[in-house]
Amino acid sequence: MNYLHSMKSRTEGLRATAPVKWLGLDGAVGCFWQMESRAGANCHFVSPDPRILVYFNDVSTRIRMSNRGKGQMSDRRAMARAVYVPPGTPMWTETSSQHRFTHLDLHVHRDRMLRLLSASIGTSAAMATMRRPSEIEDIGAIEPLANLLAEEIVNPAKPSLYAESLINGIVGGLLDVSGRPCEEIGGRLSEMQMKMLSATVDAREDGRLSVAEMADMVGLSESWFTNVFKQTTGSTPLQWQLARRIETAKVMLSAGDMSVADIAARLGFSDQAHLTRVFRQAVGGTPAAWRRLQNA
Repeated sequence: MNYLHSMKSRTEGLRATAPVKWLGLDGAVGCFWQMESRAGANCHFVSPDPRILVYFNDVSTRIRMSNRGKGQMSDRRAMARAVYVPPGTPMWTETSSQHRFTHLDLHVHRDRMLRLLSASIGTSAAMATMRRPSEIEDIGAIEPLANLLAEEIVNPAKPSLYAESLINGIVGGLLDVSGRPCEEIGGRLSEMQMKMLSATVDAREDGRLSVAEMADMVGLSESWFTNVFKQTTGSTPLQWQLARRIETAKVMLSAGDMSVADIAARLGFSDQAHLTRVFRQAVGGTPAAWRRLQNA
């Protein structure tokens, strides 16, 4: 299959430090980029086909990503070392400081991806897998494959089958290709799903989301989400949120410029007494006592 990838994109504040290297394959295009990004740089892209990004250096402290728009960035989270972007899924990125990075950019035709996955898990499961994004920090399993593919893109020396097999290996290491439903693989949320939930809760001033909102974000029914969330975190969704709100209260108390009543209102507690009761249960003392101890 002769394939030229199609993607709508816009970038500001990014430049290539060396000519981009690319390799056209059967139903795929591999690109190797060496880039410099200034502080405040941003990018937006969306493609009708799946896309895979593999970063050869850790950019998690410098690049934030979102699938909900640059303006709100309500689910913005640290850029992972390897990212699978499903077809039709938009992505926005923002850079906090100037830095250089290198990455592998793989564009795979959706029909090729479907054939590859279907051979292992069947068409129905393959279609579901293609729709699920994936983000991983630990790329130990696929980094050697990505390095070999980058070398082949920069200096093509082997038959195309070699590079295509490397892409297949990266797909297998990055995507969940078990073909089994969530309840059969341990009933746990993925790292990417937890990152999205954490980022969205943190973006809310009161640190609160309904269970229905959280379930909708990860595409699960409310009842099943509650079950798998507890399997993942050891807490119910509301207990997890409450613990995060208490940690936020500690930060605000340490800052020392807000009253306990104002903190209670900011974090969505009914009143100062409500925050005090919950804080004492979690920490073992009142907010005022905890603040005094920190300032002692």
